[in-house]
Amino acid sequence: MTATGAVLLVLAATAVWLYRHHYPYPRPRTGAGASAAARGRQLRTPLVRLAELAGIRTRAGRLAQRYAAGAAGELATAAQLAPLRREGWTLLHDRALPRGRANVDHLAVSPRGTAVLVDTKHWSARWRVRVVGGRLLHGTRDVTARLDGTRHEAAAVTAALGAPVVPLVVMHGAPVDGGELQLGGIRIVPADRAAAVIRALDHTPAHRTSDDLAARAERLLPPYRR
Repeated sequence: MTATGAVLLVLAATAVWLYRHHYPYPRPRTGAGASAAARGRQLRTPLVRLAELAGIRTRAGRLAQRYAAGAAGELATAAQLAPLRREGWTLLHDRALPRGRANVDHLAVSPRGTAVLVDTKHWSARWRVRVVGGRLLHGTRDVTARLDGTRHEAAAVTAALGAPVVPLVVMHGAPVDGGELQLGGIRIVPADRAAAVIRALDHTPAHRTSDDLAARAERLLPPYRR
């Protein structure tokens, strides 16, 4: 075997070993952050891992890091919302929409029948999130379009459940200007305020269909599987 062949063989063996043994992302099959973590693993192919070892940044590697941050943010949001379960709320994490390939990060349904769709965002802490002139900015970058997915998911869940759903963005990392923002009917709050804000949204008069609403959500929004 030539020296070049030996080097290639070692690189191939290293790639296989990395692929099988080194996953820096959480690996739940379902639950908070599951689909984002799975996508991050898919992107970090053996070649991407070898490039990282060589100090070479790739587009796939950057996307994988973004998905990993998203998965970590969703897990952190789930932890913030966990106390609501003890108060009788139904909490669903990483659920598939009835149509299409999109997923819902979190859905909280109160014992009174209030439904809140929670979209986790995990953005760089280097810049503040603010609203200027009807646009959402992260630092100086216009990120208004990133709320389109939240709006679409809320509309889809509202249609599926036959009940209004309140959209809420929970922000990790980036400071939220003034402690809370609102744009186009979507509230944006820091992660540590998520549970308190959701409790305050529960103004729906108690009715007998709240259990039915939670059951419909469980049935119509199955765990997302990638």
